[in-house]
Amino acid sequence: MEMHHNRQVCYFFLYLCMFGAICESFHYSVPEEKKSGSLVANILKDLKVDVKELSVRRARLVSEDSKQYFQLDPHSGNVILDDRLDRETLCGQKDPCILLSEIVLENPLQVHRIEIQIEDVNDNSPQFSKKEYLFEIPEHTASKTRFPMESAKDADRGENAVQNYTLSLNNHFLLDVQSHPDGTKSAELVLEKQLDREEEARLFLTLLAVDGGSPKRTGTAQIIIDVLDSNDNVPRFDKNVYKVKIMENSQSGSLVAKVEAHDHDLGSNAEITYSFSQVPDDVQRVFTLNKHTGELTVAENMDYEINQNYAISIKATDGGGLSDYCKVTVEVEDRNDNAPEVTLTSLTSPLPEDSPPDTIVALFRVTDRDSGDNGRTACTTEANIPFMLKPSVNNYYQLVTQQSLDREKESEYNITITATDRGSPRLTSRRIINIQISDINDNAPVFEKSKYEMQLRENNIPGLLIGLVQAKDLDMEQNAKVIYSLLPGKVSSQPVSSYVSINSETGNLYAIRSLDYEQVKDFQVTVRAVDSGSPPLSSEVMVRVVIVDENDNAPFILYPLQNGTSPSNDLVPRVAEAGYLVTKVVAVDRDSGQNSWLSYELLKATEPGLFSVGVQNGEVKTVRPINKRDSLKQKLIIGVRDNGNPPQSTSAMLSILLVDGFSDPYMKIVDIPKEEVVREEDRNLTMYLVICLAVISFIFLVSVLVFIAIKIQKRRKFIESSALNFPGGPNFPENCDADAGSLSRAYNYEVCLAGGSLNSEFRFLRPFFPVFSMEPAQSQGVQRISRGSQDLSSHAAESQQRTEVRV
Repeated sequence: MEMHHNRQVCYFFLYLCMFGAICESFHYSVPEEKKSGSLVANILKDLKVDVKELSVRRARLVSEDSKQYFQLDPHSGNVILDDRLDRETLCGQKDPCILLSEIVLENPLQVHRIEIQIEDVNDNSPQFSKKEYLFEIPEHTASKTRFPMESAKDADRGENAVQNYTLSLNNHFLLDVQSHPDGTKSAELVLEKQLDREEEARLFLTLLAVDGGSPKRTGTAQIIIDVLDSNDNVPRFDKNVYKVKIMENSQSGSLVAKVEAHDHDLGSNAEITYSFSQVPDDVQRVFTLNKHTGELTVAENMDYEINQNYAISIKATDGGGLSDYCKVTVEVEDRNDNAPEVTLTSLTSPLPEDSPPDTIVALFRVTDRDSGDNGRTACTTEANIPFMLKPSVNNYYQLVTQQSLDREKESEYNITITATDRGSPRLTSRRIINIQISDINDNAPVFEKSKYEMQLRENNIPGLLIGLVQAKDLDMEQNAKVIYSLLPGKVSSQPVSSYVSINSETGNLYAIRSLDYEQVKDFQVTVRAVDSGSPPLSSEVMVRVVIVDENDNAPFILYPLQNGTSPSNDLVPRVAEAGYLVTKVVAVDRDSGQNSWLSYELLKATEPGLFSVGVQNGEVKTVRPINKRDSLKQKLIIGVRDNGNPPQSTSAMLSILLVDGFSDPYMKIVDIPKEEVVREEDRNLTMYLVICLAVISFIFLVSVLVFIAIKIQKRRKFIESSALNFPGGPNFPENCDADAGSLSRAYNYEVCLAGGSLNSEFRFLRPFFPVFSMEPAQSQGVQRISRGSQDLSSHAAESQQRTEVRV
């Protein structure tokens, strides 16, 4: 069968040689146990090529086994040992031990078969399967009786295998060493002198096996001979050789053969037991022998690809220790139990997306370990992919492109190669080949938006992040690496680069300076995105930055001005009714939107219930009629607050004089210095405290007298009616800015008061237009008073000296 298979292989390679793909086979040899990296042979001379052609044609060494034991150096043509070789592991007892490989050359494709013979070295000593062998021999056994011995096993071959056996000196046995046509040696014990159990019941002999290597190696085993009583019949098998066939992968327990031996003795000498004799370990692992029935069964699955036949020696031993031997030859029949194997030889990955059609992407080979139709294969690939298969010689296939590629649509392909044999049933295997598509710079960066609009609050800190512009490039790696930059431009006649900057890698826009909404409300910049491909591609986008207003300006008081050394005074006649317009506080805010919405409130007043302030318009009006108990001089603190978050506020202080007419006494009151008024108020307060203390003491002293108590009570009412209230108020910020504002129509006067006693009169009174200036007043005697349109004629008549008022 093996010769027939070799003949078919030779015819196949002869057929390939006729077509120029496989021209000849090369034969080399290498001893086993050589170190990795050892030189096996140089193939340049045999291939008849030089080193340069060897590299250009992509020469490579492909092993027919799953493991690669040799490597081809394309720079020198040397075949180098890739791993240590052990002939016994690779081939066992097979001789010669040959590893098959192929040298593949492309352009044009040539395949040269290489046969490398592994030469044996004497690296194994002879070994017996047991350390001790027990022979039970009946006494009076005839001389010249032979007892076959189990041969020692030596994994080496040829001269390195077992060449001789020797036996230790004894009085009863000799050793007969026999040579067989296959070159093996066997030994038999020959009884020279009959045994006598009564003289010696047990003998101990030493058997020595010697190989023919240099230096020689030996193995020993001890032979123990038990002398039994006479047993004059030896068991005999029906056949000397049993021949059977069995399919590989037969189930465990399947019957292979049944051997049977007969013994004419009686009793225990006729009881036969069966056992293996001199069988290797793999036989004992694959087969099981029933020692009572002689049935040989399958212990585990047999593999045709590992071993096609087995030779099994079986011994039949009777109760008296006599044995007979037979041989069972088992031929394993092949079945389709091996799927095809796809071996990738070369692969081009990543593959440029601009590769032209018919570009070779991968080269692979399909093999099947089965024989006959079970080992014939066909190979296909999936449809609807830009690749196709082209069959080559010796079961090689080429995977080539059949149309253009686009990495942006498909960046990789997982191509499934399907190999199917022709056995029954057919077996299939698949191999997935991953092909990465490499990128070329064929896409420009694209911004996520056609136009960006970002907001930035005013008074920002320099270096604050405004926002992010981002462009994506469908390419990859350097072709997709985007660099951002600002195009030149102007913002308020200054370069745009002095306002914003951009991170070239991330696209983050940063404010370089602190911006003021009142100066710049918005501006535009142009951002360019450039990839790092060759040549580079770019795109641009417009970014509009809107400045958001912050409440960073407090209200500014336009009227009355708060920067004078002495505040202005407003005159209010005592006959004024409720709702009388005293004056109007005018304030503005430079902010915009709700940050500039202002509201007014009365924070503090000498008489809290006398005046009110309009929340929206700031008009100061009387709430009730003025009575005689109201203090002559009224002080109001008006708060102005905007609608920002947080709100900002300021305050204005108003001085109001309650007058009966425009005479000198009242004008002198206006001209009293602030310090003197405070001192006068302090004296009045001390006087009131003393009076209160006196009243309390007086009430205690005259409490028993009703008449005196009534007078004291009337006096208390008189004192309480004369009491005065003193103004006070919180401190408010007085610095503010002004943007725009308007004053309601009012009558404005400039009053000149002469210094002196309270009886001094008005010197002059004339209308004037308000001047909004930050300069302090030059004269403390000049005061600006805003008055509403009122009839003052009745009040002027009551003055000691009348002054004509012209409106």
